[in-house]
Amino acid sequence: MKKPLIILAGPTAVGKTRLSIGLAKTVGGEVISADSMQIYRHMDIGSAKIHPEEMEGVVHHLVDVLEPEEEFHVVRFQQMAKAAMEKIYERGKIPILVGGTGFYIQALLYDIDFTHNERDSKYREYLEELVQQKGSGYLHEMLRKVDAKSAESIHAHNSKRVIRALEFYNQTGKRISEHNEKERQKESPYRFAYFVLYDDRERLYERINCRVDQMLKEGLVEEVQALKKRGCTRDMVSMQGLGYKEILAYLDGNIALSEAVCRIKRDTRHFAKRQLTWFKREKDAIWLDKKDFENNGHRLLARMQEELTNRNIL
Repeated sequence: MKKPLIILAGPTAVGKTRLSIGLAKTVGGEVISADSMQIYRHMDIGSAKIHPEEMEGVVHHLVDVLEPEEEFHVVRFQQMAKAAMEKIYERGKIPILVGGTGFYIQALLYDIDFTHNERDSKYREYLEELVQQKGSGYLHEMLRKVDAKSAESIHAHNSKRVIRALEFYNQTGKRISEHNEKERQKESPYRFAYFVLYDDRERLYERINCRVDQMLKEGLVEEVQALKKRGCTRDMVSMQGLGYKEILAYLDGNIALSEAVCRIKRDTRHFAKRQLTWFKREKDAIWLDKKDFENNGHRLLARMQEELTNRNIL
């Protein structure tokens, strides 16, 4: 029989963290973070990282594991998440994958094969030079011409992923979007339930704006200042995260703090919209609209338990 896996996804600020703790305590699970920023140490405020006391004794994996100078990408996530799952199964627990990075979730759920996407250092250096000379928008337009579907799903500022997609096309003559779609059609090696938590868009956007204000109060500027003093620069993967690149631009004297805050709120709202677009394409997703449950966590958990029982996961 396939091993069980529970997924709790959704846009940023929708309330996944609190629900995941209740779920883990209910089913006897351990959480694996599917977040590209919470993996990093010293980056707590801007990543909205769960506090130890909020974990309520639930074991969390892939949180506070890497230093900001280290690169984190989907292949590394897949490897680390699989290793964590083996330990969880050994303890007789159920892994609960929680986060908003849809591509990471997809890579693990369908065991996507990335072995053909090996790096071409010379072509990569050429693309990196183009970014420096002509900007990320220029590179994104290059991708749009050869793989419009990838360009639609990858933000123009995410140069690392744009470069990987262009590399793949250069090496194989095939679009990485088609390769990933083909991999996605594979049957999952897990017995799974894929929950997507959703809320009214206006309420979600309000939560995002409030969260950013709270980050500022908790010391986001000071956190980025400490990272800058440590030697972290804007070209690092870690420093390209929402909140970090904008505050870094402020600290470098490029924009005012008020402008940085406006950009963080705006770009986070746009990010949430892209996340929802991604999850809507997931054929196996079970949507949980918070308003249908009157924002009641107990009712949400009861619905999830019912689904998990029906799917023979519990």
